[in-house]
Amino acid sequence: MDKIMSQLEGLVGRYEELQEMMADPEVINDTKRYMEISKEEADLRPVIQKYRKYQANRKEIKDNEEIISTEKTGDLVEMAKAENAELEAELPELENDIKLLMLPKDPNDDKDIIMEIRGAAGGDEASLFAGDLLRMYEKYAERQGWQVSIIDSEPTEVGGYKRVAIMITGDKVYSKLKYENGAHRVQRVPVTESQGRVHTSTATVAVMPEYQKVDIDIDPKDIRVDVYRSSGAGGQHINKTSSAVRMTHLPTGIVVAMQDQRSQQQNRQKAMEILQSRVYDYYESQHRDKYDAKRKNAVGTGDRSERIRTYNYPQNRVTDHRIGLTLNKLDRIMNGELDEIISALILHYQTQQLEEMDDENA
Repeated sequence: MDKIMSQLEGLVGRYEELQEMMADPEVINDTKRYMEISKEEADLRPVIQKYRKYQANRKEIKDNEEIISTEKTGDLVEMAKAENAELEAELPELENDIKLLMLPKDPNDDKDIIMEIRGAAGGDEASLFAGDLLRMYEKYAERQGWQVSIIDSEPTEVGGYKRVAIMITGDKVYSKLKYENGAHRVQRVPVTESQGRVHTSTATVAVMPEYQKVDIDIDPKDIRVDVYRSSGAGGQHINKTSSAVRMTHLPTGIVVAMQDQRSQQQNRQKAMEILQSRVYDYYESQHRDKYDAKRKNAVGTGDRSERIRTYNYPQNRVTDHRIGLTLNKLDRIMNGELDEIISALILHYQTQQLEEMDDENA
């Protein structure tokens, strides 16, 4: 804890400097600079407030100890002892809060996301489950006040999706949904099953932060663009014009095809958005693999083929295998009530980080 406190001393100096800068007319007139400084000040504010409260408690405890040692007895001494009991009881909680606020921030936590859901093992049933997962995330997003838009899809005849890509925008979307990466398994009786037997199918979920051009610079020479006629429903316009776009990032072999939009320009724009996120995610995954190899466990950053969760319909049960959490409320979870699972995953991950921080500071 001493090491963390010494780091906080430096942060206090920076925080006070930022507050001075925010009052500077020159900075106020520079909108971009003022916004950057304001964000940094807002990010530091919670930990500085906790640290000041912690320091104030310790000072008050010390002052009370002087009263106790000087006065020996009397009402003032009893009041000082009672105050110290309360203040000392607060210290461990404040220390823990400070540690949590000092944990390294994921730079992507504030970003919007592109989520891709694909039916995997199980044929038609897998595609139906992919559609169920899509609706689950749409309902969760609605509860969070986020916006969802489908940007690419390949529906199946039975009413599900072979694959579907959505964009979710709002406040700190990635920070909550990054743990959904992986294979989701469903156990239920398919509508096509006449014998009433439970089948197991899977769908995969990929969550990628939405990257702006400032985040990643893809060399146009590394992209091959092919245009072709769209297929499927859409009338004469789609059949007669080459509005569909296929982009290939040559260094990684990543391919994005887009035909959902009305014009070639719109398809190009959406394809580039997805390509940027996939390429950046590809390189980020390589970096994470190296980092995770040094750790005993990694929540939410494992291989996407890894089975992370099972949805058992006959028993109304959901189990997250990474943290051993089982909830008998599948119906509510499929209705978008994901908070309990996501909160447990965040807590588990933070606990791991705290243990690593304690080991480093030991």
